[in-house]
Amino acid sequence: MSKKDTRMWGGRFNQPTDEFVQRFTASVAFDRRLAAADIAGSLAHAAMIARIGVLSADELAAIEKGLDQIRSEIDGGSFEWSDALEDVHMNIEARLTALIGDAGKKLHTGRSRNDQVATDIRIYLRDEIADCRAGIRALQAGLLDLAEREADTIMPGFTHLQVAQPVTFGHHLLAWFEMLERDHSRFGDCARRLNQMPLGAAALAGTSYPIDRDFTASRLGFDAPCRNSIDAVSDRDFAIEFCAAAAICMTHLSRMAEELVLWSSAQFDFVRLPDRYCTGSSIMPQKKNPDVPELVRGKSGRVNGHLVSLLTLMKSQPLAYNKDNQEDKEPLFDTLDTLKGSLRAFADMAPAIEANRERMRAAARDGYATATDLADYLVKKGLPFRDAHEAVGGAVAYAIEQRKDLSELGLEELRQFDKRIDEDVFDVLSLDGSVGARDHFGGTAPAQVRKQVKAARKLIED
Repeated sequence: MSKKDTRMWGGRFNQPTDEFVQRFTASVAFDRRLAAADIAGSLAHAAMIARIGVLSADELAAIEKGLDQIRSEIDGGSFEWSDALEDVHMNIEARLTALIGDAGKKLHTGRSRNDQVATDIRIYLRDEIADCRAGIRALQAGLLDLAEREADTIMPGFTHLQVAQPVTFGHHLLAWFEMLERDHSRFGDCARRLNQMPLGAAALAGTSYPIDRDFTASRLGFDAPCRNSIDAVSDRDFAIEFCAAAAICMTHLSRMAEELVLWSSAQFDFVRLPDRYCTGSSIMPQKKNPDVPELVRGKSGRVNGHLVSLLTLMKSQPLAYNKDNQEDKEPLFDTLDTLKGSLRAFADMAPAIEANRERMRAAARDGYATATDLADYLVKKGLPFRDAHEAVGGAVAYAIEQRKDLSELGLEELRQFDKRIDEDVFDVLSLDGSVGARDHFGGTAPAQVRKQVKAARKLIED
């Protein structure tokens, strides 16, 4: 007769698991990062089953002491992980039993690895979301410092990557801030929805023990236990939601990165990135490559891929738990690592960005950015907007032929397109006059930028 499997669930089996299958199905190589959450869940579960009489006071004390030692071993790097024990849960339970004996075998009473892992991931992700939100706040703080410094700096605003209207650089940076503010809110929503506790659902149907799930939920900082035991162990929508929020955030970072790559090029020369966030070329000594923004731009695709991976993982699973769900962790963990790294890189880099103010202003001036201001001027003089639009279009075409900016045309040159134009037109054709005129809530005027920075600082400090 074949040698019987000696693992903790091996009683049903007459053959040991194939060595390749053992390696193929093991998850401890990546789920060991759940160790702290697993120990926290086990401590709360132990306290609860002691309350209902499953554990004696001495057994509870032994479990708590043993888990504390295991935590120290893991933190200190001396814990011996084993693929043969499959996952983080069985590794910790086996070590606990080796340390304290039969009391360690009682810890799993009233729970399953199904509700255990679902709880661990939620505890872990809840803490990681807090770190992600802190990373967003750090980046926002850096952007606000830069926006305040550049509140008066004029640059071209673009649509279709063509010069549209003059804006202030500070105003443009505040657009990035607002994108990140929505990301911060999305992660907060995600954290609130995931903060329901699966523990007590056991494998899928609950348990016959008189457990107190409210006690355990409170001990672990959950808002409440999950209401349905099948749903509690089988869905990973909270992980999908996190990856969706992360993909949106990384898309925002990628858009910022794209602009930094463009702006730092010789063709734009709008900004200079600090040397410590760039690299050189192995063959071209003049090169200064914006590697950090380029990498963040590239990593957005990686995170998008993880979102699709998780959606695909869940799309065909019947209820309740399936082994497929072991595949949820690697994309989730890599998404976390990628997002946190990208946020840190940008948060450190943003305050050190230097604006080339003269080049930005010249680019705004060269692009006929005040054409809309001239149209608005004519409307205020009584010309219908469509007629004003046509008249200004003619003026721009003429200015292009003359190789002049609109502000460089003489009064008589401008009056050939409409007799309503008078000396006061030059107030609106200047870049400063254009941005200064947009002095309303949400506008690009320097005074508004400073107000918005002040309000934003208060927002992120609350």
